[in-house]
Amino acid sequence: MKIKYLTLGLMLAFGISTANADRLVIKGSDTLGAKLVPQLAEQFKAQHSGTTFDIAAEGSTTGIAAIIDGTAQIGMSSRRAKPAEVGAASGKGVNMKPTIVAYDGIAVIVNSANPIKGLTKKQVEQIFTGDVTDWSAVGGSGGKISVYTRNTSSGTYSDFKELAMKKRDYAPSSQKMAGNEQIASEVGKNPNGAGYVGLAYTKAGGIKVMPIDGVSPSTQTVHAKTYPYARPTFYYTNGEPSGLAKEFLDFTIGPTGQKIVAQVGFVPIK
Repeated sequence: MKIKYLTLGLMLAFGISTANADRLVIKGSDTLGAKLVPQLAEQFKAQHSGTTFDIAAEGSTTGIAAIIDGTAQIGMSSRRAKPAEVGAASGKGVNMKPTIVAYDGIAVIVNSANPIKGLTKKQVEQIFTGDVTDWSAVGGSGGKISVYTRNTSSGTYSDFKELAMKKRDYAPSSQKMAGNEQIASEVGKNPNGAGYVGLAYTKAGGIKVMPIDGVSPSTQTVHAKTYPYARPTFYYTNGEPSGLAKEFLDFTIGPTGQKIVAQVGFVPIK
């Protein structure tokens, strides 16, 4: 998914050059980039006339790569950079600096018609690795489970493997989706569907969130880390950010930005 936010519409309409307009390129995580960062950008633009945002939400791996190759000032990521990525960055003289901008809980979702009322951590592992393939094995009414996951460039794809699957591989029959909204949509249409999404995407129609060992994802359980699939999300920069990138990062972690974080459905850092 690629989203572009261009300001100065009137100037463009009248053919006035915008070459000197401030431009901030942000690439990476769909979890952050599909909803949260665009809303932060809109509010930031309202306070900083003349700012242009170029936001590409195509997965955390692409955000980290964009910092390494210098094609973005901010890389959005729902996971920490891997040692190999840090090493590749260092080899190019790039210092991968993470800043936590919000917390999230990866919610396990099923179709709202599914009678299942909750799952254990062991059952989640079994479903997503393919050890269990029918709902009857986990207390459901029967039916072949359809597993939906993110694609391999996604930080959520990697984090869920680590947090929920003991780093095991996904079921061979699992279907890879480009973003959280796509997973929610597919599960909402499929009575036998199972997937996972960030907290900001749990209000989609036709789905319900599974408590895990009796604990549902919420601001309280994510902060307390009692929800098992809680995690931080990041902006990556090349060393200490400066200029517009610093202004936007400071805005994101400041009071106004963190209020938007909560409104969108993430968990504020403070």
